[in-house]
Amino acid sequence: MKAVGLTRYLPIDDPQSLLDVELAKPEPTGHDVLVRVEAVSVNPVDTKVRAPKPQQESPPKVLGYDAAGVIEAVGDQVTLFQPGDEVYYAGDITRSGSNAQFQLVDERIVGRKPATLDFAQSAALPLTTITAWELLFHRMPFSIDAERNGRSLLVIAGAGGVGSIAIQLARHAGFTVIATASRPETIDWCKTMGAQHVIDHRQPLAPQLAALGFGHVDAVLNLADTDRYWNAIGEIIAPLGHVGLIVEPSGPLKIGDPYKAKSIGIHWEMMFARPRFRTPDMIEQHRLLNRAASLIDAGELRTTHTETLGPINAANLREAHRRLESGATIGKLVLAGW
Repeated sequence: MKAVGLTRYLPIDDPQSLLDVELAKPEPTGHDVLVRVEAVSVNPVDTKVRAPKPQQESPPKVLGYDAAGVIEAVGDQVTLFQPGDEVYYAGDITRSGSNAQFQLVDERIVGRKPATLDFAQSAALPLTTITAWELLFHRMPFSIDAERNGRSLLVIAGAGGVGSIAIQLARHAGFTVIATASRPETIDWCKTMGAQHVIDHRQPLAPQLAALGFGHVDAVLNLADTDRYWNAIGEIIAPLGHVGLIVEPSGPLKIGDPYKAKSIGIHWEMMFARPRFRTPDMIEQHRLLNRAASLIDAGELRTTHTETLGPINAANLREAHRRLESGATIGKLVLAGW
């Protein structure tokens, strides 16, 4: 089968950083389904795994942590799917990724593809949807079905992949959503996603929130720079509030006052934790992807797909990585077809 892999960890402008390769087609056993991959998207985790280091890989390592496709075959313990089903998923960081014509994935972390979206539009969604959903509704004590929960939520980096989904999910759950963005196009994107207010993350947050009438916010998702905004969040978070984090800090964090004084809940999210450690509740990712697909098909959530760069090959994936590393992308970049 065709695939895109790496043998050395190189800067993305090196043509050897990602290579077109031929690999053996895998066979499913147990709870695995074999998916014929139709489209993939790129995420910051792809660039972080590919980042330069001396290690070498043989056979080539295949990245890719978002895909949509069709089930080709199933293992002998599979009960949730059958060949021919259209699916979407983010996969497992400890296994071979989606940048291949065929991929093995545990059925318990796979969802049915939204019927109203094509493969490219669907491939943009799984990793960011799982991350935002798990953070808001599994790690933090909120409910997707709260409707009018009366709470305010600040989403730092609202125009990114996770932020774009988090805004939509939070609005569905009844939050008043304030997003951060700094460019006209990202401000417009956040509003399109459903943010009622947008402030500039390059400027002090508290005065901007105060100008909007928010003396504090009930919850914050910091999806950008954990260290940079730590003190500011401590200032603006309400007593008994909740802070959600996905980016590892570069140094120690001071988790005493005001976090201790306010009894703030600090919640980490790593969407690969369930498949990596094979937790007893792994199937929750299957369930949430199915629920998200239903919300999409009902018109209550929308894809964050912004551009399809072309077919899945090394040159196009290098371009996708390059753009992602620039930090200027909005929504999700997708590759479709072979």
